[in-house]
Parts: sequence; structure tokens; C-alpha cells
Amino acid sequence: MSDDNNKRFGFVAVAGAPNAGKSTLMNALVGEKVSIVSPKVQTTRTRVLGIALHENAQIVFVDTPGIFQPSKKNNLEKAIVSAAWEGVYDAETLVFVVDISKKSDKSDQHIIERLKEIKPNKTVLVLNKIDKVSREKLIEAAAHYNTLYDFDATFMISALKKNGIKDLLSFLADSMPEDIWHYPEDHITDMPMRLMAAEVTREKLFLKLYQELPYHLTVETDEWEQFDNGDIKLSQTIYVTRDTHKKIILGKGGSMIRQIGQAARNELSKSWDVPVHLKTFVKVRENWLDDDERYAPWGLDPKAPIQ
Repeated sequence: MSDDNNKRFGFVAVAGAPNAGKSTLMNALVGEKVSIVSPKVQTTRTRVLGIALHENAQIVFVDTPGIFQPSKKNNLEKAIVSAAWEGVYDAETLVFVVDISKKSDKSDQHIIERLKEIKPNKTVLVLNKIDKVSREKLIEAAAHYNTLYDFDATFMISALKKNGIKDLLSFLADSMPEDIWHYPEDHITDMPMRLMAAEVTREKLFLKLYQELPYHLTVETDEWEQFDNGDIKLSQTIYVTRDTHKKIILGKGGSMIRQIGQAARNELSKSWDVPVHLKTFVKVRENWLDDDERYAPWGLDPKAPIQ
């Protein structure tokens, strides 16, 4: 263990278009699951902080929501995008993640134009999902993106298969400024456990109901009790905007909500290494998107200006 004089500490924002693989990448960099992953775009709603130790550096990764052009009438979209850009502003280093298996879209171009304005201290290009494309396409893409922006470094990785993760982590660790560590060594996130529990349940909803489930839902942890033997008892409410959505989540005879609850319980019990007892309820609240209190657990501002 190095002494405080040799330690490094800093923030790294992980940004990119929706579904570029940012959450998968951050989980791989941290070594534990701290951000939910779903095939659906715009799954991440808040800035998730994941903390990694590498050699003498403590790196705080900020997994920002996917950056896209929000609708002027959608408070949730505006709040998500605003949070994403705040994460970019606050970091010493920015990791720009591109899904190389897809064509460059307007979101990538929009982000690059904003980077030219912001000019982060250090910007790293990460071409993700390299297992899905040819070597020739990788080389062409790397050259193309580096003509659009002067990146400090380019890495080609597969976040899902963890290929190239160690080299990227070493580079980021060396890039951190000299500073004492700001978090205990055993911390992997500063996300409150209540919010983490709600996010795990939200992920299971997306995974179980990939085709049917609308985006306009939220999960809140209402009650939390930890017993002397370590067991944790949770009560959560899933808010939806329509009664038809509630019926989808409940399933026939409550079968779907039981499956979702069991999957969430299993993951939380494994993650926290204690038995977790979880009760879930589904309620219809038609206008929850206009209720400022529903945004508070994520640290989002529903009145945030469009970036």
C-alpha cells in the first residue's frame, strides 16, 4: 500500500449515446455491478458513481445517462440529459463510448460538437463492442473519430467480454492527479442502498418485459429495515401511468410480479451477502412524470434547461 504522498484520485465521466455500453463498461472497470444494464436505451437515469482502485489510484467513475436530444415537453428526458452533461462538466477525464457495431448517429455528432465547446481536460475515445466488427472497420472508425475530435487516446474494447479493460484502467489511473483517496478502500459506489435496491428492481422489469414495458415507470423503496441477524426487509412501489401497464407488470394471477421480485431479491442478496426479503406493489399514478418528488431519489431536476 502506497502512502498518501504517492496516491492519485480523480473523477472520470463515462458518456456516450444511449445504449453504447456505458453501464456495462463501468461495471467492468469497477469490478462489481453498480449500474443497471438493459437492452433498452436510456435505462440509466441518474449519475451513478462507481469507485475503482488500481495500483495507487482511486478512480470515481460517473456513469452518465445516455446523451440524446430531449423532447421539450418531456421533463424526464430533459432532466436525464441535464444530469448527463453535469457529469461531463465535473470530471477531470471524459471517456466517450461509441458502439462501433452501429453506424455513427446524430447523438455521437451532437456529443462531439459539445466536447469542442466544453474542452475537457482529457478525453478518451473508447470503441466498444469490437467483437462484432472486423479489424478493418475498427481502424477506419478510429481514424474517422480522431479527425472529428483531438482525443488524447483511443481504446478498442469489448465491455461485455472485458477485453481491453485492464489497459484502459491503467491509462486512466496514470491520468489521475496526485491526491489522497476520498473514499474508504472497500467502497465501490456512493449510491444509497435504497436507490440501488430500486434500480435493481427497475432493471428486472426491463429485462422481463423487454417488448411490452413502457419507459414511463419508476420504482421507489418505501420501507427499509435491517434485523439483528443481518437480514434486510424491503418494501417497494412500482409507479406506472396507466392501468394497462399495471396489468402487464402483475401478470396472470400475479405471476410476473413474483418473477420480477424473486430476480431482484436474488441479486440483492448476492450483492449484499445477506438474506433480502422484498415486497413489491404496483400503483397507477397518471401524472407522476409531473411530480417533482418522484425525481428526488435520482437527484434529477425536472425543470432542468435543455442542454
